[in-house]
Amino acid sequence: MTNILDKILSTKVLEVEQAKSIKSIDKIKDEIRQASKPRDFISAIKDKHQNNFPAVIAEIKKASPSKGVIRPNFNPDSIAKSYELGGAACISVLTDRDYFQGDPSFIGIVKDNCLLPILRKDFIIDSYQVYESRALGADCILLIASALNLEQLKEYESIAHDLGMAVLVEAHDEEELEKAILLDTPLVGINNRNLKTFEVSLKTSIDLVTKIPKSRIPITESGIFSYADIKLMNDHNIFTFLVGEVFMRDENPGQSLKELINQ
Repeated sequence: MTNILDKILSTKVLEVEQAKSIKSIDKIKDEIRQASKPRDFISAIKDKHQNNFPAVIAEIKKASPSKGVIRPNFNPDSIAKSYELGGAACISVLTDRDYFQGDPSFIGIVKDNCLLPILRKDFIIDSYQVYESRALGADCILLIASALNLEQLKEYESIAHDLGMAVLVEAHDEEELEKAILLDTPLVGINNRNLKTFEVSLKTSIDLVTKIPKSRIPITESGIFSYADIKLMNDHNIFTFLVGEVFMRDENPGQSLKELINQ
C-alpha cells in the first residue's frame, strides 16, 4: 500500500454518494434540529490543562489499515464507560467502515454511555458529512489538511461552528500546517503517522509544534505508547494527546489510560 490515504479517499467518495442517495441533506438537517446540544469539546481539554493533567482524547478503534484488527472483543459502550472512569478528557470514535471497521452508529452508542464530548474520526470530504456528524451526535469533527484544500477546510469549519461543533484540524508536515493554522479553530493536531505510508515518528510533533501559534492547542496524534512519550511531548510544550492503539490492546482500556497519564 504505497498511498493508503488516496485509496481511502477514493472509497469515501463512493460512500458519501451512497449516503446521499439513502438520506437527503434536508432529512439530516431535520435530525439536527431534534438533536441534543453539543458538549463542549474545547472546554473539556482546557479543564484538564487547568488542573495540571494531560488532556487525552481516548480513541475507540477496532482496526486499522496498517495493523488489521486491534481489538477483536469490541464493545463501544463498555469502552466509553471505561475511558470516562480512566480520566479521558474527550473520546474519539472511528466511524470509517471499510478501513477501520467503524460505523457511524458508534457515536450514538458512545454518547448514550458517557458524558464526555465526542470527536467523529473519519475522512471528511464533503459538507454532507459535517451535517451528518452533528445529526449523529458528534461534538467535534476532524478535518485532514492533506485531504482537503484551504477553501474546503474553511467551508467545513464554518458549517461545523455554525452547528455548535468544535473542529480538530490535522497536519503531518509544514506545508499542511501552514494551511491548518489559517483556520479559526484552536485545535491543531499533529499526526505523527504519515497517512500515505502509515509510518510513525514522534519527531514530527517535536518539529512542527514550534510553528504553531501560542494561542492554539497542539494535539499530538499517533505513536504515544508510554509515560516516557507523554513526558517527551510535555518537554516540548504539548499537553494534549489523541491515543488509541495502546488502550485498545488492553483488556481494561480505562485502566491503561490511567496508568499512562499517572505514572
